[in-house]
Order: sequence, then C-alpha cells, then structure tokens
Amino acid sequence: MNSFKLVVRDLTKDFNRRSIFRQLAFSLTVGDSLAITGKNGSGKSTLSKILAGVLSPSQGTVEYFLDGVRIQEEQMKDTVGFVSPYLNLYEEFSAVENLKILSQIRSNKKRFEERADELIRMVGLWPRRDDPVGIYSSGMKQRLKYAFALLHEPQILILDEPTSNLDEEGMELVKEVVRRQKKNGILIVATNDSLEAKWCKKKIVLKVSST
Repeated sequence: MNSFKLVVRDLTKDFNRRSIFRQLAFSLTVGDSLAITGKNGSGKSTLSKILAGVLSPSQGTVEYFLDGVRIQEEQMKDTVGFVSPYLNLYEEFSAVENLKILSQIRSNKKRFEERADELIRMVGLWPRRDDPVGIYSSGMKQRLKYAFALLHEPQILILDEPTSNLDEEGMELVKEVVRRQKKNGILIVATNDSLEAKWCKKKIVLKVSST
C-alpha cells in the first residue's frame, strides 16, 4: 500500500474582513477519518472546499504527500474525490456522458467504461443511465455525484453533507462507500449530523466567529 498523507498547517480563511476559521492544523494518513462539525456558518463547507483544492485559503497550506513526495497542485484531481450538494452536473447529458466527460480530465482513462458501468450500477442509476441528468430528482443527482467522486478510486474522499437529499437506500449506499474508504484511504466528512460524525475516528469542531 502506498504511503499517503494529508498535512494542514496554520490554515486560515477570511471573507470580507471576517475570519471564518484561523490557524487550523492537523494531519491524516491512510486509515484515518475526520469529521468536520460545527454550527451553520462555522465554515464546514468552506474548509471542505479548501481541502479538495477548489477554494484557496487566506493563509496556511494544504499539502498531500505520496511516499514522502509532495503531490503537485495540478495532480490533486487524480488523488481527491469530493461530494457536495453544491457541485454542478452537466444536466443536458446522461449519467454515462457525464462520467465520460469527467474521465477526459483524469490521467488514467484506461478503465473508464468498465469502472463507469460498475459505479452507475452501484449507485442505483443503471435503469436511468441514458436519461438526461436534468430530469433526475435531487436524490438521483446526489447519487451520481458519488459515482463522479469514486471514478478514479481516490486516496482521499471528502464528503460535504454526505446524505443530503438521499432516501434510506441512498443512505445505506453512502455508509458502504464510507466503510470502504476508511479501509483503503482517508475519509473526511463535513456534517451537522451527530450520527454521521460518528463514522469518523477524529473530529474538528469549528466555531462561528464573531469577528
């Protein structure tokens, strides 16, 4: 197994002169799981986006290491899987077409067709695989986001509001994804749900800043 590590140092995020969080520091290795909790407005989603590389911090660093070598920013897309209710899909295309588009930006396209079919079946969308995503329910779109996040078998999986819009069957799907990720990589979950927080061994509680 590769030695994979996430190191966060002095992480700070400000918006319009208001501090969201300040000087966060932690590290995670394969087998670790971290819950990011806190009240609404405390910065859970913001921190998730920074860790996923889709938002920049005001100060501090987020670094990923593979076998002791720092992973460059342009390579992070092949390392991180991210699920969030705020991520957009290509609604005019089908689930299969969405995954095909995503595969074009991944460095390893070799297993695309086999892996895409496997994931569409896993998330329960196989009967609707050729329908435009625009006519999917919110829960179906959330399921497809899991297929997106898992397509490249990421070493770190970041879930923001992991069961948002999902029915009971969808929630069981997420629990199985969580179980596998905890065994094979690093898991980070941003949530207000105390039961979801218990999926993780470690926890960060963000406070709502008054300044």
